[in-house]
Amino acid sequence: MDLKEIKSIIDLMKKNSLSEFELEEKDFKIKLKRPIGGSGPMLGGPVDDPELTAYSALARQSAATVPAPHAHSSSSAGPESEIKSPMVGTFYNTPSPDSAPYVEIGSEVGPDTVVCILEAMKVMNEIKAEARGIITSMVAENGKPVEFGQVLFKIRPL
Repeated sequence: MDLKEIKSIIDLMKKNSLSEFELEEKDFKIKLKRPIGGSGPMLGGPVDDPELTAYSALARQSAATVPAPHAHSSSSAGPESEIKSPMVGTFYNTPSPDSAPYVEIGSEVGPDTVVCILEAMKVMNEIKAEARGIITSMVAENGKPVEFGQVLFKIRPL
């Protein structure tokens, strides 16, 4: 599924006043949630910066969940694995600008541990580790764009 298809789903959700949508196909799963009523700022009050509105709203409600591809071992890097970006978007390592990071170097993660969020078309997508291990490095830079397949984190499997 590409970003145009996701945007079409979001538009249909708005037109039909749907607050939730979930789709699961083979190894792809997407879950979209919007506030009841479907319009206006997600925080329920005025905010000057629309990007900050969407970014801060993640602390209260996840807008989407997209699983990261399974961590892949790097044959030349020894025992380390990689968590790669499943989409194009903006990388954030915290749920809101004033929150602590999801994970740090040395953090132990499990398959369901959220390691970061990727913003794509104003939708916040939680990225999970999909593997058990310890974070050895954060490759992506907070607030910067990432490409599909780009390495976000390196982990040492447990």
